Amino acid sequence: METQKLNIAQFGCLGDNYGYLLHDETTGETAAIDTPCGSSYKEELAKRGWKLTHILNTHHHHDHTGGNLELKNDGVVVVGPKDEQKKIPGIDLPVGGGDIIEFGGSKIEIIDAGGHTKGHVSYYFPEQSKVFVGDCLFSLGCGRMFEGNPSQFWSSLERLRALPDDTLVFCAHEYTTSNAKFALSVEPNNQDLMDRVAIVMSKRSRNEPTVPTFMGEEKKANPFLRVDISDEIRRNIGVTDTDSAAEAFGKLRKAKDNFR
Repeated sequence: METQKLNIAQFGCLGDNYGYLLHDETTGETAAIDTPCGSSYKEELAKRGWKLTHILNTHHHHDHTGGNLELKNDGVVVVGPKDEQKKIPGIDLPVGGGDIIEFGGSKIEIIDAGGHTKGHVSYYFPEQSKVFVGDCLFSLGCGRMFEGNPSQFWSSLERLRALPDDTLVFCAHEYTTSNAKFALSVEPNNQDLMDRVAIVMSKRSRNEPTVPTFMGEEKKANPFLRVDISDEIRRNIGVTDTDSAAEAFGKLRKAKDNFR
């Protein structure tokens, strides 16, 4: 069966957020990945002549759901994490890890990505090798642990890390420059990281986005996907031989929280 063609529009909103619109050419269906604000999405939809049919929320934070009600009209279906459904404005379809839903002619696998918030989910399009991770995973970083615990968050990152290397990772913020500085502080001898940072700095000097990235690139350079395998990271953040991988992640996340 031929893979459905998805057009993806990526645009900035609310300062450092990225908005995404996915358009299925065959069916004409169009999905918003989160809704930081309604006006940016309306402008992008009008520019392309697309009609919104779905909103796919990754978690309940306002900079991801703030435009839901403004955009929900004429049969727009709002999908969001079932463990946060009371906090998702206009939700119609609650989903959780392991669920599979359809959008246009594409299959979407729901990945449990809890940790940043307890019910956070990611949307994985296996046929297109794309995943929309919200604030769970960033380019060279990960989200703050606002509601979850280290064990939950680490399990979520392991699930994402298990995706194929050629998976394009679309995260929700342009945080790569600050993430790169922290990554270099904990793994300064990682040549893959140094090469990646050079590319990041070059892109930002031209005001170009550093997102999306490939999962394979993240596995080589993102400290939050490497804390269980990099002796250098573990040594620099004080991980002991008795620490579990989740405990090591917790120490790394705390180090990032305190990094200046």
